[in-house]
Amino acid sequence: MEIKRNGTQASVKGPADWFTGTVRIDPLFLTANDPARATGASVTFEPGARTAWHAHPLGQTLIVTAGCGLAQREGGPIEEIRPGDVVWFPPREKHWHGASPHTAMTHIAIQEGLDGKNVDWLEHVSDEQYGS
Repeated sequence: MEIKRNGTQASVKGPADWFTGTVRIDPLFLTANDPARATGASVTFEPGARTAWHAHPLGQTLIVTAGCGLAQREGGPIEEIRPGDVVWFPPREKHWHGASPHTAMTHIAIQEGLDGKNVDWLEHVSDEQYGS
């Protein structure tokens, strides 16, 4: 058994290459212990903040824990997401997610790695695509 104590893993700012706006990433389990492949983090988006378009080789699950957010898969409508919602993006589905324009949002993001990679980052979501 391994316990990662609350407060022992530093929060990090979401890199500008991957996010628009102010984003804080709180690591939960950012490295998988063999043979496991899952990684996870709690991610907080300030109002208007969002990911860039991206895809995960084995999919991604989001568990919304606070606030009000938005999520969209390529070709689909922008969907509002709220605490208690669980969002699943299938493998290789291009998507983005983040806060709504006026409300912050926090979710737990869980994804599995394939050949050492758990995400492919793509272009930023434009203000026009986001709807602001």
